[in-house]
Amino acid sequence: MRLTSQCLHQFSRKISNTKHMSRTTIRLTDDLTAMGPAIDLLRNGEVVAFPTETVYGLGANALNSSAVQKIFTAKGRPSDNPLIVHISSLNMLKDLVAEEAFPRPGTTIHKLCEELWPGAITFLFPKSDRVPDNVTAGQPTVAVRMPSHPIAKYLIETAGVPVAAPSANVSGRPSPTKAEHVLQDLDGIIPCVIDGGNTNYGLESTVLDINRDPPLILRPGGVTFEQLKKLIPNVQVYERSVHGSQMAEKPATPGLKYRHYSPNALVLLFEYNSDPTVTSLKEKMKKRVEELKREGKRIGIIHVHSGVKMDEEWMGDQVIVYPLGDESRPDVVAQGIFSALRSLDDKKVDCIMVEGISEENEGMAVMNRVRKAAAETIQ
Repeated sequence: MRLTSQCLHQFSRKISNTKHMSRTTIRLTDDLTAMGPAIDLLRNGEVVAFPTETVYGLGANALNSSAVQKIFTAKGRPSDNPLIVHISSLNMLKDLVAEEAFPRPGTTIHKLCEELWPGAITFLFPKSDRVPDNVTAGQPTVAVRMPSHPIAKYLIETAGVPVAAPSANVSGRPSPTKAEHVLQDLDGIIPCVIDGGNTNYGLESTVLDINRDPPLILRPGGVTFEQLKKLIPNVQVYERSVHGSQMAEKPATPGLKYRHYSPNALVLLFEYNSDPTVTSLKEKMKKRVEELKREGKRIGIIHVHSGVKMDEEWMGDQVIVYPLGDESRPDVVAQGIFSALRSLDDKKVDCIMVEGISEENEGMAVMNRVRKAAAETIQ
């Protein structure tokens, strides 16, 4: 493949309170050195949207507080919502973490870094004084990840700076899994998008607080609970009811405090049960569909359960069914869930009904995201 930069077009959509900018979109070809414009932007304190293996990120030099502030401004992101910093090598970690916290051979965190980096997992470290407070929302820890996506790795390594990067979308919207999603939200707001096609995982990274005993998964993601359990037998998953609300009120990592991943349409989640038959999940969905149709609403259904047949008698012009793999393949559901929410939004539905899945493997991360997006949950 060859990477080349090509100015696709000038964008003229007016964004309130935002200065309009023309954008260069860097499209996949086979010369990585053609990413020079994006690298220069990062070095000069600007933001760049780029693909990772999880979702597209909106990145800036993590050691430049003014550059980092542009992320918050572009996204409309609350200032108390911390960012994840992306690195290309362990050596780059030295600028980010307290000296005593650097992963040294023989330590648990060193073993985890060797096993899981580069990859879809973020670790919390006590931060160094070099990390600006707006990266960590004033918290004493910094969240760090080493992505495996070749474009992300090359961009960070060549720019020579750690890159703070949340998802490249308007805050609260479904995360972008392709460049088109980035443009839907940030068209005319940011100067550069690197188009690397669809992302692999479709959901954000797992966030692990290794400083706690037992270690705590603060956000499920690309590395599953089952995978971590093999390396850390006593690992736990954060639950507000168990671990208290203070962690969510002053979060050390994204995804704990605010509503996320929400399309414009109202999201209704029909929770998974072990027997999604005609008398359970289907009947609950059918009843709600009939109510919404009487109200004149347009309805989207994200459909994953083969046991729930979409009968024509309760469908019609007002209902759009979006098949999303099968409940037995949570990895496929994970890859497509954000894209499904955005696609149904594009079709101007008023309500999106989502069939829940089991929380095994990638299902835990899927359900974490859908629960945060949902305005109502039906048990």
